[in-house]
Amino acid sequence: MMKLTQADFQQRRDRLVEKMGPHSIAIIATSPVAYRNRDADYKFRADSSFYYLTGFAEPEAVAVIETFESAEDYSYSLFCRERNREMEIWNGYRAGIDGAIADYEADEAYAIDLLDEEILDKLLNKQRLYYRIGHQADFDARVSQWIKQADAQQRRGNGAPAQVIQLDRILDEMRLIKSAQEIELMQIASEISAEAHTRAMQTVHPGMMEYALEAELNYVFGKNGCVPSYNSIVGGGANACILHYVENNQMLKNGDLVLIDAACEYECYASDITRTFPVNGKFSPEQKALYEIVLQAQLAAIDAVKIGNAYREPHEVAVRILTQGLLDLGLMKGDLEDLLEAEAYRQFYMHGTGHWLGMDVHDVGAYKQEGEWRPYQEGMVVTVEPGLYIAPDDETVEEKWRGIGIRIEDDVVATINGPRVLTAAVVKTVQDIEHLMAQAQA
Repeated sequence: MMKLTQADFQQRRDRLVEKMGPHSIAIIATSPVAYRNRDADYKFRADSSFYYLTGFAEPEAVAVIETFESAEDYSYSLFCRERNREMEIWNGYRAGIDGAIADYEADEAYAIDLLDEEILDKLLNKQRLYYRIGHQADFDARVSQWIKQADAQQRRGNGAPAQVIQLDRILDEMRLIKSAQEIELMQIASEISAEAHTRAMQTVHPGMMEYALEAELNYVFGKNGCVPSYNSIVGGGANACILHYVENNQMLKNGDLVLIDAACEYECYASDITRTFPVNGKFSPEQKALYEIVLQAQLAAIDAVKIGNAYREPHEVAVRILTQGLLDLGLMKGDLEDLLEAEAYRQFYMHGTGHWLGMDVHDVGAYKQEGEWRPYQEGMVVTVEPGLYIAPDDETVEEKWRGIGIRIEDDVVATINGPRVLTAAVVKTVQDIEHLMAQAQA
């Protein structure tokens, strides 16, 4: 399968320094190790922006990029863990100082323990410091101390950068527009996730536990060398009305729907899929009626992901169709325009219709520019995920509707040829879902 090369990461650093300008320095740290409980840590996952620039996946690492007389004249340094035979026996091999240069194309490499000692010379006499302010409180304190130390050298003719600039403002915009290679990685992640959802439809049955169905998803992710992009949601029946339900510990019942919001990441690029389908393979009339409204809203919202359209347009398209559908079924009453203006639909649809997608499942990038929803550009990737959730205790509707939760979500790229659905490999029409599940049960 496809992987990014060091040339790809270097191109990103080249683009960054063009925006930094001369006599500047950028400092970016990876994620800290996170502990699950006593003596047990979570599997390490590099900070997305750090990895975006370096391709370096080990913990305890800091990248430093310096520009000199011109933007083209720059140096890339990587501070990382040294090779240590005893620690490698316990925790795995490390690139070390030599590997940072040979395998990750750093111009200079240092032991991470030397960061406080070496960084001062790099900071001195720079005009601008680009740094991700506010991400890690401990690292913020270290950076503040380095600036104080640099300021203390003013009598020697040296000094700290006059400007400290939020590095995320540059990196977030760089990451928002995906390259062809990035989209291909997301396509791979999407296809693996689609396979997992297909397997879930084929294996589900009444009496199965939600966590057992989650295990079917994780099997497909794992056999393809992937991990979940986020905590999987497997909500049967009324659990589907809890937007971030992750307990996944209840039995799936005959006659209920199950909502699965789950996907994997491949090479640090995420996918994000939601499908809702009947546990017994057959939609009830009420389930089908609500599902068809959500599907109609989703298809129209996907079609609105077009270059030049405002980011918010898919949501506006979706809520209009959802509200009209609720009116048609008698779950809402009143004038369509009045209901939309009052956002009355929020009783049954209380979240947005999508978010940026990339290295993070809720990816970086501003949604507005100068107070206005930004237009779609080629290479932006967004989720499209309308839903309807009829709370089990909602006495404003007939009992037959209560406890039904439905969401349908796909990943969509804005292209010059219109929206491209990365996650199209998993079925979503009522007919296709029922046909797939019937085949599996035969």
